[in-house]
Amino acid sequence: MSAVTEAPARSPRQVVGAYVALTKPRVIELLLITTIPAMLLAERGLPPLWLIACTLAGGTLAAGSANALNCYVDADIDSVMKRTSARPLAKDSIPPRNALVFGIVLGVVSFGFLWLTTNLMSAVFAVATILFYIFVYTLVLKRRTSQNIIWGGMAGCMPVIIGWSAVTGTVAWPALVMFGVIFFWTPPHTWALAMKFKEDYARAGVPMLPVVATAQQVTRQIVIYSWITVVCTLLLAPVTSWIYLAVAAASGVWFAVFAHRLHGVVRRGGSTNTMKFFHLSNLYLMLVFCGLAVDAVVGLPVLGWPF
Repeated sequence: MSAVTEAPARSPRQVVGAYVALTKPRVIELLLITTIPAMLLAERGLPPLWLIACTLAGGTLAAGSANALNCYVDADIDSVMKRTSARPLAKDSIPPRNALVFGIVLGVVSFGFLWLTTNLMSAVFAVATILFYIFVYTLVLKRRTSQNIIWGGMAGCMPVIIGWSAVTGTVAWPALVMFGVIFFWTPPHTWALAMKFKEDYARAGVPMLPVVATAQQVTRQIVIYSWITVVCTLLLAPVTSWIYLAVAAASGVWFAVFAHRLHGVVRRGGSTNTMKFFHLSNLYLMLVFCGLAVDAVVGLPVLGWPF
């Protein structure tokens, strides 16, 4: 009679760590970086610190919910991709049912918390983001079309809308422009990562653009979307001062140049370091939104409309 091998017992610290990993903390960090500047711009100064803290806390819970539910739905993909094979469900660190309940609870708590501490509009936007990320991106787009990240990336744009609405109770055009900045930035950022892990995505059956298109076609799209992102950042000039405009213009040129360099290397058949562009794109977005935050706090006269 063969002995049954039991899974090793996990310490409370390991269990907590596994649940935290379900929320993908590194992804949440990027979302929070864009939320605070949106709130500062909405206030054109510094909103009450308690409001910033509550919005960040509620947004963290909502993002954690979406990411945990994404891990639940994509457990089969994560288990065959080297990049994601260490995630909790891929390693059987957490029962799938527990992950599902955990994600749902986080979503419910985020809605109630944001409603109580900010306003109903922000709470509704948070829940809508969770539902869009799971039901539109994860369940429909991700496995069916190479355009998945273009439209699915809309979920990552919502923190600026939530931050703006938390301060003003409305959604004005500058919030939509910030949404557009992240929307157009997401494809080149993600495609650079997908080029590095092309075989991973192909093995998992996920039709990311680098899986179904040539490297030259992908980098051409990266260049196009990078320039659209840069132009979109400049549309905030009427509600900002020269500080933001200088940061957005300088960092935008730098970002676009690197996109062109990446495409040029691919065209020449050289060896590409797409992860370098991936990390630089993170830095670029941080520079733009940090410039926005500094500009709003300093409070210099805005440039206004050119007419």
